[in-house]
Amino acid sequence: MIAATVEPTFAAWRSKARELLQQGVPPSEVVWCDATQSPSLLQEEPALIATAPAATVKVPADFLPLAASVCAHTDERRWSVLYRLLYRLTHGREKHLLAMPTDTDTRQCQAWAKAVGRDIHKMHAFVRFRLVDTHPETGREQFVAWFEPTYRIVRLATPFFEKRFAGMDWSILTPDECAHWDGQRLHLTPGLSRQDAPDADAHDDLWRTYYRSIFNPARIKVQAMKSEMPQKYWHNLPEAELIPELLAQGRKREQSMLAKPGRPALPVPDNAYLKALHERKD
Repeated sequence: MIAATVEPTFAAWRSKARELLQQGVPPSEVVWCDATQSPSLLQEEPALIATAPAATVKVPADFLPLAASVCAHTDERRWSVLYRLLYRLTHGREKHLLAMPTDTDTRQCQAWAKAVGRDIHKMHAFVRFRLVDTHPETGREQFVAWFEPTYRIVRLATPFFEKRFAGMDWSILTPDECAHWDGQRLHLTPGLSRQDAPDADAHDDLWRTYYRSIFNPARIKVQAMKSEMPQKYWHNLPEAELIPELLAQGRKREQSMLAKPGRPALPVPDNAYLKALHERKD
């Protein structure tokens, strides 16, 4: 047996998987180990127990984005299942495997990728930047955000922030990994704790004002809201502290809205085209 020890990143898994695949090592001969966890009792063998190196192996294009998402998951089985899927696609000549949702390996990897995709969506929605400083030379404002994702999604989620907030310097801190943008490039550092993130700034009041203004008690569905905004994120959202108060006042505000007289309809503009539409008979 071979102990394949890798860092918990897609790049590390891909490099090791490519090495094993080119040597033709079957999935049953590999035990995947997380380099950040306790070392395996198995010893990694530099001379792989395989036949002569195979020719360059072609991998389906849609496998790579799937693999990147699966590697961001935290299930300890992900690397072994992913390598088995890769081996079957190449050496097993099951070229259409990814189009078979009934296959156990394909279905499992797609489920992991879907869960990671949901986590990325939540990160895009619930990151809240706080102003911490202004660069003395460039004058660029510097922002920091704290987020606690379920999976290791920082590398997959940060391209969105690069495009959306390219004009400011920012850092997103998470327990596993941190991303930093200086207006030119993105670089990553090891994870930090919640104590390293700022607590509040003036922008928190803006978030609360905005949330209060868009809150519509006539349309609120608590279960649907908790599904889209899970409560595990609330303690990092400045506007979340308003939710109990707004829900408690919801019925009263709804009745007030219903009691308010409707606005009179405005007259139809004096426009020939609009008049023709109103006068047209089907």
